[in-house]
Amino acid sequence: MNRSDSGKSASELIDERIKELGDWRGQMLARIRELVREAGPEIVEEWKWRGTPVWSHGGIVCTGETYKNVVKVTFAKGAALKDPSGLFNSSLDGNVRRTIDIREGDKFDEAAFKDLVRAAVALNLESKAKSRKAGSKPAAR
Repeated sequence: MNRSDSGKSASELIDERIKELGDWRGQMLARIRELVREAGPEIVEEWKWRGTPVWSHGGIVCTGETYKNVVKVTFAKGAALKDPSGLFNSSLDGNVRRTIDIREGDKFDEAAFKDLVRAAVALNLESKAKSRKAGSKPAAR
């Protein structure tokens, strides 16, 4: 289990973050977390970079950062994902990441979000399998 210096698990720290926010940002972070878990039951919660909730499976799937006016969900390999619903609305110029910025009162397509999460997991697992295959040496004769 991923534990912090305080001895708390990442899940406990995310619970605390949601509670301490106590406003729409906490509610949105909780909803994002719920959708991520539904889309990828094997996803692991982590707590990185001094307080960022991270969801991983075969690599980072996405992060959930909270700011004064926005909840930012960053997909680590978002540039490689198809986004037919147009959820990505920030960090569109980068070569790797893509972000969904959610402001108070925003609605977004939860089914499309779960599709992005599943696609990100699949991409991570595919990349991991390719790197294992590339790293394996042919058997000696």
